[in-house]
Amino acid sequence: MRGEPFLCPGAVNALIRNYLDRIREGGGIPERAITEREEEILRLVAEGDSSQEIAGLLFVSVKTVERHRANLLQKLGMKDRLELTRYAIRVGLIKP
Repeated sequence: MRGEPFLCPGAVNALIRNYLDRIREGGGIPERAITEREEEILRLVAEGDSSQEIAGLLFVSVKTVERHRANLLQKLGMKDRLELTRYAIRVGLIKP
């Protein structure tokens, strides 16, 4: 509401863990927390599309969609579609 960035506590923990793992392994800081494809799938999940619908829209397998969704949950420190949807609304990927 104040125009400042917001991250839920689960996402903060996941980002910090990821950053520390990268430093230990000698890697740099990633440019983005999630990939463009993950962002696309996040938007579609938040809009209520099923894995099968998303797979059809993006011309990938259902397993690929499920893997991207699992990666999103892990990276953002979330546990289900509802949290992903709330996150997508907060970051402006979809409108409430």
